[in-house]
This record gives sequence, structure tokens and C-alpha cells, in this order.
Amino acid sequence: MRKILIDTNVYAAFKRGNKDVCDVFRHADYIGVDVCVLAELFSGFRLGDAEQKNIRELEVFLNNDRVHMLTHTLETAEYYSLIFSNLRKKGRPLPTNDIWIAAAAMQNGLALYTFDRHFHEIEGVMILS
Repeated sequence: MRKILIDTNVYAAFKRGNKDVCDVFRHADYIGVDVCVLAELFSGFRLGDAEQKNIRELEVFLNNDRVHMLTHTLETAEYYSLIFSNLRKKGRPLPTNDIWIAAAAMQNGLALYTFDRHFHEIEGVMILS
């Protein structure tokens, strides 16, 4: 069915019970979570009032058979450099973490599920929004 990589804002919407996100997750065969998304989530948890609760809930989510953590490799770095240089030439910089997330999506042939419109600036990334 669907193979997706989720952005941080999608996970946050899922935790708030967003019906559309829950429907996408229900029908997804593969849900990728990039290490940058995890870093952003942990950073947000640390600044909030329910750090341990949020960590436990994330661990439950990550233990689902359809959820896969993605780390960066040399190939991811090559995709990153391609995206970075194309954006720079267009004069359209994006946050560094978002470039890594897009690079992981491209490397793994996953549709990037995000609510951030700036990802549309990246040529070659499939966006599910």
C-alpha cells in the first residue's frame, strides 16, 4: 500500500488525534521515522512538562511492526548534498534537519508526509500532505 516517512509535525498531529493522520497511518504499510525527527521530538519533550510520558508513548509507537527508524548513511549524505546545492542555486534555503529528512525520504523511495509547505521546494521528493 503506502510507504511513508513522517515529519515531526505529523507525529505531533497523530498524538493530538488528528483523524486524517490516523487514517493515513492505518493504511500505511511502512512508516519511516528519520533520526532527525526523533531528535526534534526528544528536544520538544525535554522542553515540555511530560517528558517521560512522551518518551514512553514514542517508544510504543516505534515498536509497531510497520514503524522503522531510519539512520543516515553515506548515500543519505549524497542525497543531502544534492538537495542542498539545488536549493542554494535557487536561493531557497531550508532548515538543515528538513534537508536530512527529505534526503532520507528520497534515498528510501518514501513519500514524505508533512504539513510544511517548504518541502515542495525540493525537486524529486514525493510529498504526501
